[in-house]
Amino acid sequence: MRVYLASTLPLLAAVHAAREAGPAPLAGHAVTPALREWYAGGDLEELEYAALTAAARASLRLLAADPSAPRRRVVLAAEIPDASVRWARGDAAIDGDDRSLVEITAPVPWKRLASGHVDDDGAAADIAAAVEALPAAEAGDDDALFTVDGAEGHELLWYATQELQHLL
Repeated sequence: MRVYLASTLPLLAAVHAAREAGPAPLAGHAVTPALREWYAGGDLEELEYAALTAAARASLRLLAADPSAPRRRVVLAAEIPDASVRWARGDAAIDGDDRSLVEITAPVPWKRLASGHVDDDGAAADIAAAVEALPAAEAGDDDALFTVDGAEGHELLWYATQELQHLL
């Protein structure tokens, strides 16, 4: 199963050094039954893009928790055995990004990473504004939500795993 892990550049450096993401359990985003139901008209590529976007939003939360991290969202795509992934089935509380939320029950070895997705340096100002607006957006402020959604206007750049070390 393809799972998207929210990260930051400092966390990516730690994953690179340890050669794994962990310890478990880890939060991730994937194409879940709840996401399929919500986005019924989407094909697999669109559903995976929705899961990647949810992981990018989760990266904003990680950036908010680390004021020293460069203001660039990072998402790691990994191929995880289905047996190591759990999701909330039939949970009425699922909404927004939670539709794709999964729990990975084991550390993710570096060799399971398929790619990295990272903001360009030019997105830093908009990402910083989104990080600042995040608490108000999650509290329902429409102006703050507009700012956070503006971060999604920046497409994440794709990197092969062997290229990720050059970002550190």
